[in-house]
Amino acid sequence: MNKLELDDLANAAFLSRFHYVRVFKRMYGLTPRVYLRNLRLNKAKDLIKNGISITTVCFDIGYESPSTFSSVFKKCTGYSPKEYQQLHSAI
Repeated sequence: MNKLELDDLANAAFLSRFHYVRVFKRMYGLTPRVYLRNLRLNKAKDLIKNGISITTVCFDIGYESPSTFSSVFKKCTGYSPKEYQQLHSAI
C-alpha cells in the first residue's frame, strides 16, 4: 500500500486537514486514520488466511515495523497475527 498523508487527502478535497478530519468523521463515523487502519487490517486478515507470511503481510499493507503491526493487529482483533494464522489454518 502507498503511504497516504492526511495533508494530501485534505488537499485533494480542497479542505484544510482539520476540516477534512471533521467532515470525514461526520460522514463515516471514523477518523481517516482509523478508517485506513481498518482497511489495512482487513487486507492483512485475508492475506494471513491465504498463507502469506506475517512479515510479508506487514510490509504489503503499509506497516514499516513487524512489532507495530503485531501490536495493532492484536489490539484490534484480540489475536496476535501468529494466533490468527494458526486459528485459520486449522479450519
